[in-house]
Amino acid sequence: MDKNQATGLMLISALLLAYLFFFKPEPPKEQAAKPATTAAATKPAAAATPAPLDSATQARNLGAFAAAAQGTAETVQLRNDNLTVTLSSRGGRPEAVLLNKEKTFFGQPFYLLDKQSGHIDVLLPAQDGRRVKLSDLNFRSSGVQPVAEGEKKGQRVAFTAELAPGQQIQQTYTLLDNSYQIDYNLKLVGLSGLVNGQEPLTLNWLDRVRQTEQSFKQNRDHSTINYYLAEDDLGSIAEASDKPEEQIAPGAVKWVGHKHDFFTAGLIAGKEFTKGKFNSNVSLEDSTFIKTLQSTVQIPTAEAQSATGMQMQYYFGPNKFSVLKNVAPNFERNVFLGWGVFRYVNQFLVIPVFSFLEQFISSYGIIIVILVILIKLLFWPLVYKSYLAQAKMRVLKPEVDAIKEKYGDDQMKVQSETMKLYQSTGSSPLAGCIPMLATIPVLLALFQFFPNAIELRGESFLWAKDLSTYDSPIHLPFAVPYLGSHISLMTVLMTASTLLMTWQSNQMNPAAMQGPMKFYSYLMPLIFFFVLNDYPAGLTWYYFVSNIVTFAQQAITRTFVDEDKLHAQLQANKEKNKDKKPGGFQARLAEAMKAAQEREVEAKKQPDAKPKSKKK
Repeated sequence: MDKNQATGLMLISALLLAYLFFFKPEPPKEQAAKPATTAAATKPAAAATPAPLDSATQARNLGAFAAAAQGTAETVQLRNDNLTVTLSSRGGRPEAVLLNKEKTFFGQPFYLLDKQSGHIDVLLPAQDGRRVKLSDLNFRSSGVQPVAEGEKKGQRVAFTAELAPGQQIQQTYTLLDNSYQIDYNLKLVGLSGLVNGQEPLTLNWLDRVRQTEQSFKQNRDHSTINYYLAEDDLGSIAEASDKPEEQIAPGAVKWVGHKHDFFTAGLIAGKEFTKGKFNSNVSLEDSTFIKTLQSTVQIPTAEAQSATGMQMQYYFGPNKFSVLKNVAPNFERNVFLGWGVFRYVNQFLVIPVFSFLEQFISSYGIIIVILVILIKLLFWPLVYKSYLAQAKMRVLKPEVDAIKEKYGDDQMKVQSETMKLYQSTGSSPLAGCIPMLATIPVLLALFQFFPNAIELRGESFLWAKDLSTYDSPIHLPFAVPYLGSHISLMTVLMTASTLLMTWQSNQMNPAAMQGPMKFYSYLMPLIFFFVLNDYPAGLTWYYFVSNIVTFAQQAITRTFVDEDKLHAQLQANKEKNKDKKPGGFQARLAEAMKAAQEREVEAKKQPDAKPKSKKK
């Protein structure tokens, strides 16, 4: 590892640390207690569902709608292989959503919505100025009915609240087989005299997120609200903030997503939500609900009064790129893959390769190994070019040392003559690190892919129980600052292999790495050990395998470069180009250095100016 390569590595490390600083969520000020791992041990919160109103209160609050407030709440369920959706006749609304194929990290049933954690309600604008909640009304259920839409089959249930003959509120839910989406239709029949059609309907969604993954911090920090504007622009609340956050959409909204780390509860407009307000709040003392999300959207009442009714969809399912992209335009943005070029690297390189491999290989640890090899092969031409540039610097080092010895402390002359040597031999000190910089987009893209890859969730490999979170075979009886109370063995392997690779490079180039540079070359892997100890085992396994493959890659690359022949070629270039004048950037740089050198010589020739005496 020569000085230029070391500089490149330091630059890459600095960029990685900067990227982690700006994009990795900050830890909360206080660590909330770890929630109980069993349902029986978790103290239930107060139910979000309001108690039914008594008759006098119903008449006073609901006016003409009080006639639909009587009755006892009952539940009905829609089921397919993916979801079990419990709907309540009180409000005719979703009360609980169970993901049939999923479990929490602690082995419990996985509810994206339940009576304690969530509340969905629609408010009607009455002509007398009231805002009537559908949750105050009791609906009559049609029972679950089979439905067929073309080749697709599923289940449907309708809820009806009758205010008077010819005056009804109708709600219909449809769940098709093998789907994570629920079609929802709201229709107001004969209510033009009771509902103000000039005012919008309001849908309010309160969502208290529970811990479902091993890492309390990651689970909280990855939970947020995303929303997509009709003008094709994504809005979102900062994930890591532990302060109350509120955003008001600057225009119409196409969809809203309540992102729960690896899963999303979403609301997709049939046409558009005319307005949207989104809130996020964290109670650091609450170990039951790690974050509270709330979305309020408005829909034109005229849509619900039309013959077809107001239509939209709920989505309750995984944050899997291939699934989300078929839900709504850009709904896959709920999978955070990084910004700008990093997102494109993940979307068009990492995800396609990953998806292809998982069709044939069941072990995701092996898939990661193959992913490493493919990426290393892709960048091998750049690695070879970098190694060749380093070899040129090594064979030219005796001549560079001779220039330094000849001109001594005249740094301007040393730099000028060294640049002439590089130019005449066709080499460049930057050629060794520029190819390495080209690999940065992939390197940084993977920092976002692995923590957000639901494909790794629940997948074990070697001693790691779940590749989507940190492996913790070593538990400490105390917490270490910046490390925590566990040690990830995958991170230990990654750090050890990086230190070994650094040592090997320093042994090969002992003169290139001295003093502070040598110290920092060993310090940087130790810093990343602390940074990555909480990261998914899939990521640190990737980097460990990457280091091992790099050892082999360097050994093979070395066999293709004969430094004696390379030295002879550089000398031939030097002889061929000895009378050639530099052009372009090199010429301008040479002229600038020459001018600076002349100014320095001129300054040495001039006698010291004597200070003028002041006149009295």
